[in-house]
Amino acid sequence: MLSPYRVLDLTDHRGELGPRILGDLGAEIIRVEPPEGSEARRRGPRMTDVPETEASLQFFAFNRGKRSIVLDPRDASDVETLLALVATADFVFESGPPGSLMPYGLTFEGLRAAQPRIVHLKITPFGSDGPYADYSATDLVVASLGGPVSVQGDPELPPVRVTVPQVWRHAGGESAVAALVAHARMRATGEAQSVDVSAQCVMTWTMLNAMVAYDIQGEDFERGGSEMQLGTSTYRIIYPCADGHVATLGHGGSLAPLIPWLLEDGIIDERMAALDWVAMDTARINGQETEFSLEDVDGILERLFARHKKDELFERGLELGVTVAPVSTMQDLLGLRQLDVREYFKTFELPGGRKARAPGPFAHSARTPLAIKGRAPSLGEHSQEIRRELAEGSRRPDRVEPSGQSLPFEGIKVLDLSWIAVGPISTRCLADHGATVVKIESEKRADGLRFAGPFTDGVMGWNRSQFFGDFNTSKLDLTLDLKHPDSKALLRKLASWADLVVESYTPGVISRVGLDYETVRTLNPKSVMLSTCLMGQTGPHKQMAGYGYHAGALAGYTELTGWPEMPPAGPYQAYTDVITPRFLIPTMLSALDHARRTGEGQHIDLAQLEAGLQFLAPEILDYQVSGHVPTRLGNRGPDAAPQGTYPCASDDQWCSIAVESEKHWQALCRVLGAEEWLVDEGLGSREDRTSRHDELDTRIEEWTRAREANEVMETLQSVGVPAGKVQRSRDLLRDPQYRHRHFHHPLEHPEMGRVPYSGHQWRIRGYESGPRWHAPVLGQHSFQVLSEILGLGDEEIGELVASGAVV
Repeated sequence: MLSPYRVLDLTDHRGELGPRILGDLGAEIIRVEPPEGSEARRRGPRMTDVPETEASLQFFAFNRGKRSIVLDPRDASDVETLLALVATADFVFESGPPGSLMPYGLTFEGLRAAQPRIVHLKITPFGSDGPYADYSATDLVVASLGGPVSVQGDPELPPVRVTVPQVWRHAGGESAVAALVAHARMRATGEAQSVDVSAQCVMTWTMLNAMVAYDIQGEDFERGGSEMQLGTSTYRIIYPCADGHVATLGHGGSLAPLIPWLLEDGIIDERMAALDWVAMDTARINGQETEFSLEDVDGILERLFARHKKDELFERGLELGVTVAPVSTMQDLLGLRQLDVREYFKTFELPGGRKARAPGPFAHSARTPLAIKGRAPSLGEHSQEIRRELAEGSRRPDRVEPSGQSLPFEGIKVLDLSWIAVGPISTRCLADHGATVVKIESEKRADGLRFAGPFTDGVMGWNRSQFFGDFNTSKLDLTLDLKHPDSKALLRKLASWADLVVESYTPGVISRVGLDYETVRTLNPKSVMLSTCLMGQTGPHKQMAGYGYHAGALAGYTELTGWPEMPPAGPYQAYTDVITPRFLIPTMLSALDHARRTGEGQHIDLAQLEAGLQFLAPEILDYQVSGHVPTRLGNRGPDAAPQGTYPCASDDQWCSIAVESEKHWQALCRVLGAEEWLVDEGLGSREDRTSRHDELDTRIEEWTRAREANEVMETLQSVGVPAGKVQRSRDLLRDPQYRHRHFHHPLEHPEMGRVPYSGHQWRIRGYESGPRWHAPVLGQHSFQVLSEILGLGDEEIGELVASGAVV
């Protein structure tokens, strides 16, 4: 899809995934490294029996298919070679704190002089400027200031991160989105683009409905451990089983399909089997007394699950019509039957000759298959080859005639048949940046997020949910009854109009409404159709119904979040729903770019489980190399000690602290007044401090409990120690860095009043991006779409309304 484009990758470990995503989509990636190699080559997990520059499994996972050239930033001729490479490139990526960017002494202006249409990406912890720009940052600190830590973990314990660091994987993935939006703007303006990606903003978007909850409903969402709040009820979602844990929603809707098995195991009797368990769910929601409570449902499910292993529960549950997802470990992932049938894992040869399997393509297309190009490069492996190509002068970016459009995606037409999170988040990106996006709903089948909080003033209503609102700005809303024959005809007309059709139904549903890909291709051969669901369009489990928390459990993230002595808590809500758009949006934009250049449409199958697993590629490799099975460790990890989230003076207020270096350690000791630690030989190394972590935590807690979280953060940051307040939505809306970046966008909504919409996770210099208008009221634009886009007259529209086709 992106084969005409060249990317220069100057990132460290914080940005290397973004270029790799573009590489998988077909772009050529050149890794520019100093003589000692990129810092990313020294990150864990690592192999022990190969040269240091080849040992990092994270480097291997996120740099496959790239070429490597060594250029010395202290050598003037090498800097000239870099500028010559820039002149041949379309994108330049770099990452790190603002002060560490451009080690080769170049500026955006210098890049632009070498290549007037270059797209330059900077990935920083908090942004290139603003009050937090120079803050020291780690995975835990950024996740705390970004917000997701506040809603993760058990309520009686400190808030918690995902044990396997996620911040830079999210930021790297989002940089691929930003790069392609900026490239579209370059085509509109004919000018170079500079993009500033904030990892803090990226992590805020992993909070889903908690991003602006406080200003909508008057209170924050709280961490619930193995429970999930939906609407006005709280449900258990994690249960122990015979060989681990499983994830399912603990209510009558899950229990009812399992009745034959419950009878078979003697857990319930015939009288209980005859009850309407789903009706009892509805009654409880309405505040009515029921014969059995949610606690009773929990007890019944617990007894069943305790007798069986997670694979059996998963397979038999699917047969009976309920999703009981295994909480997978790295070992489990390599044996998932769905992934085997879809040939997801690919075999790679690691340095030293050992072979191992790693996540393969995150999307499938017969016309433009993703380019899984093989192993990561050794240091400088392609230096001579690239220098020779430069000498031959064989590549120059294509000339661009500016389109003159004011917005990057102006003129692109999208039919949006997606719902809940993954699809709507992805199509919002196009809508906010100028595309005409028509979202299809009906009163009979409205988007499920309309019924999930936060609700304005805590009052439920179709048009009062900001969970729906934050994912659906700038869209037109058309209500159709897709079972009505006249609606199916309207849907085909819209497919004929659209450049892109996005659907997220269970496989087979889209065919039943008369809009499978063969129909779309017949109506518009240039159209791109993208189908996304949990498991993909093929395979034995393609019909699995469920949500992101099911995929998060299957993909291993639930096992990795929480405390060692407690059941897994899992990341906040539907975790793969926030990973997947970082792959889906670049795929959509790449396919649209391919269609623009070639006139070729295509159908793309993107499974959310397969996208979600991309972030765990280093750990999947490490399991095969070392046998290590990672699990939840609270807030501790191998890269920092002491490290944790510590209680502060106010109730349930916390500040995260991470000591990664000796400089951090010395500064912390002086702030705490613990100079005796500096001469304690038993604390001289990170490993020593890890062995005495509990002792250190006690002293640190004494100090933090006497201070407010902001004071703890500011005091430590002033001496260079990474520290960040664990922020909730009430804090984010008042965060000085977010105010500096204008992250929130207040807009008037017809029923909700003035609403703060979450902004984009990056900024493009000279371009004010954000929602163009509020999320739509159900059916708000039906007449506009039917008349202005489909060209129907008032009489025709009236007949459609009268017939029930338009509802």
